[in-house]
Amino acid sequence: MKLVKIAMAISLLSALLSAAPQPPSNALGFINLIDGLLKARAVATRKPYNKPSLPPYLSAEQRMEWWREARFGLFIHWGLYSVPAGEWDGKTSYGEWILNSAKIPVSQYENFKTQFNPTKFDADAWVKMAVDAGFKYIVITTKHHDGFCLFDSELTDWSITSTPFKRDIIKEIAEACKKQDIKLGLYYSVMDWHHPDYLPRRPWEDRPSDGAKFDDYVTYMKGQLKELLTRYGPVWVLWYDGSWEHAWTREMGLDLYNYTRSFQPRIIVNNRADKGGATTQMTVDNLFAGDYQTPEQRVPPMGLPGIDWETCMTMNDHWGYNSADKNWKSGTELIRTLIDVASKGGNLLLNVGPMATGEIPQASVERLFEIGRWMKVNGESIYGTQANPFPSLDFGRCTRRNIDSSATRLYFHVFDWPKNGTLKIPGLYNKVTKAYLLSNSSRQLKVVQREGQTEITVPAVAPDDKASVVAVEISGAPDIALPPAINAAAPIFDKELEIVLFTGRQNVVLRYSLDGSEPTAEHPIVSQGKIIIDKTCTIKVRAFRDKTPVSPTSEAAFKKVIPKPSVKPDNLADGVDWSYFEGSFKLCEELKEPKDTGTSVNFTIEPAKRLENYGFRFNGYIDVPATGVFTFFTTSDDGTCLWIDGEKIVDNDGIHRRTLKSGMVALEKGLHAIRVDYFQRNDSAELKIHWEGPDVPKQAIGDNDLKRDEPKKQ
Repeated sequence: MKLVKIAMAISLLSALLSAAPQPPSNALGFINLIDGLLKARAVATRKPYNKPSLPPYLSAEQRMEWWREARFGLFIHWGLYSVPAGEWDGKTSYGEWILNSAKIPVSQYENFKTQFNPTKFDADAWVKMAVDAGFKYIVITTKHHDGFCLFDSELTDWSITSTPFKRDIIKEIAEACKKQDIKLGLYYSVMDWHHPDYLPRRPWEDRPSDGAKFDDYVTYMKGQLKELLTRYGPVWVLWYDGSWEHAWTREMGLDLYNYTRSFQPRIIVNNRADKGGATTQMTVDNLFAGDYQTPEQRVPPMGLPGIDWETCMTMNDHWGYNSADKNWKSGTELIRTLIDVASKGGNLLLNVGPMATGEIPQASVERLFEIGRWMKVNGESIYGTQANPFPSLDFGRCTRRNIDSSATRLYFHVFDWPKNGTLKIPGLYNKVTKAYLLSNSSRQLKVVQREGQTEITVPAVAPDDKASVVAVEISGAPDIALPPAINAAAPIFDKELEIVLFTGRQNVVLRYSLDGSEPTAEHPIVSQGKIIIDKTCTIKVRAFRDKTPVSPTSEAAFKKVIPKPSVKPDNLADGVDWSYFEGSFKLCEELKEPKDTGTSVNFTIEPAKRLENYGFRFNGYIDVPATGVFTFFTTSDDGTCLWIDGEKIVDNDGIHRRTLKSGMVALEKGLHAIRVDYFQRNDSAELKIHWEGPDVPKQAIGDNDLKRDEPKKQ
């Protein structure tokens, strides 16, 4: 009977698959296919249909939960570039970009494949080192920009299995992670300097570009991702990179994000699948394809409130191994960077660049040992904590954890230990119920509180010279003397302006002044969290409790302006005029002698005749739909400047990576002259112009918004 049922099931499955318009490409597609075909058959036979049970849907909050708890990950940059170890043609400044930076022909770079034989590689030892250092997840390069794969791919022989080593490194790392209970993440570069169909080409390359089809490269890339996401068990992070070159689009990024999650729905994906995601900025419309932001080699000064983010950082000056790079950050600096990141609500992804032998550089090992020793005592103050509730602390940083609905634990990371034995916590209005050192939790510290000032008696000598942690338990949620927030649509206005005045604190009122004077208990109370102004003024606001000030004073100036009058040009046509320049520009003002001119429907750099060292100047008119204050945004790599009616509104000038800047101006309804200067120095190229204002939600300036002068016919 069982054999009969199995045969019937196989027959039904065969019939369903033969009726499918195309075979499914992954497990989720297979489930959806079966679901749809069974439903169709039920309708045709007039029989009831019960949808098969599926795994529970994971929301973004559920998927991100473990990552927010982890706070600390290990980045591993490893590949063929470890063979030259940063040196080429007498120079020793190179890293993982050596193929591009040293302009090595691919045919020569391929010789490194026969030299890569990391016989000292030990996946179990690497992963144990990571666990001992306190890392909760590992992200390793499966394929960097040079296209070489550290895994056994059926789609190319440009991989580890074609080297003398032959073993699948990603497989061994995945197995070691599973054994030692640490989460595996995979790095994959969208860019590929080796694949014959990847575009664009560099001017110095020896790869022919004739016949290259970028769509075929995307198919190859997706095939490799399918291998990575179906062979190695659970993958918790997909860390994309290299998406900034012009062949890649936002639509491709969104598709790649969805494609990735179709194989492992609980996976989280960084923002670099999206076009130009390798930046600390959000895209202008906030619709980037990814679950979290990835600031590189820096910690955002204020964090990124409301956004999940992860700082990726090297221990010295290179991601890949460079034998000459001795500029190592100290263990103390790395520990304090981790603390700084956690105190601002982010994760730290700290990098190591292994040698071609398969060994981790000794300097990295020593620093990871220091970090691990500190984390064994103080890890509680990092894992699963939330951002610092204080506006600033002159002695160090703070993280916090909710104990339950009625209590909070604050972790004060003290970099500068008080010489007088008294740690002063400013602006804390909660009752302290307990204070102790994490290094000696059984010994409670003496606490004195008065008028929002908390003083804790601490030992004369710091328990740890890198960072000592004082844990303080308080009643309720943190009640901190934060300055109230002052929010408005813009600092300028043309008629009247609504100002929102806000504080998250309980049992306080906000009092304000409009003449720049310090608010007192006699000043008016903010009603319903907002006020309306109709003239230029300076607002000051402060929190009061029982007529006693309990916060610093916030201040903001607002200016009433007259909108720029519109213009009425004759003989208009759609689009903008452009002038094209060539040269190694450093500033927009250097665009002086055009090589060519023309017209286009928008601010496009497609007419460029080279990949680097060029510029454009666009001139035309923008059709403003309503009178009011407008914000203009330029996102560029490299410099841009934007003028409205002859006034520079956005200054995004100079040589830089993808950067977003904005400016505001009050405009009358109608046409206004607009000019945009842009230059591209080297590497990636990008230019986007957005705007926002009355009747204009934040969006790209559209083709229908632009006009140009049409020369009169003779």
